[in-house]
Amino acid sequence: MSIQEKEIIEKFYECFYTDPDVAKKYLHPEVELSWNSSTGLRLMNFEDIAAFAAEMASSYEFLRIEIKNVLQEGHQVVIDFTYHGNTIENPDEEIPIAHFMAIWELRNDKLYKGHQFSQLAD
Repeated sequence: MSIQEKEIIEKFYECFYTDPDVAKKYLHPEVELSWNSSTGLRLMNFEDIAAFAAEMASSYEFLRIEIKNVLQEGHQVVIDFTYHGNTIENPDEEIPIAHFMAIWELRNDKLYKGHQFSQLAD
């Protein structure tokens, strides 16, 4: 793994809601994501993640990512970030949406196995 893998993960989250081809560009066809959120555990595959990206795109007028850390140890990359957004209902006010931490393994320069944790921002 190299700096390129760290950049791939950053780009994935930066364009997650804006790029309709985000899944094709960044996800391995056999991707698996286990996501622990405030609503519980979600196990997601390629189609689930692509559908969630489309849902986010329709829910927010604008999202901004604030990346705090991107760390790499061996074959794993960890990213720590917060999404801030403007909802469609209130497009003039940016609010913090949620805090995230994700651990990813890449295969062939695509996100392959991930564990993501999130909580609503206060």
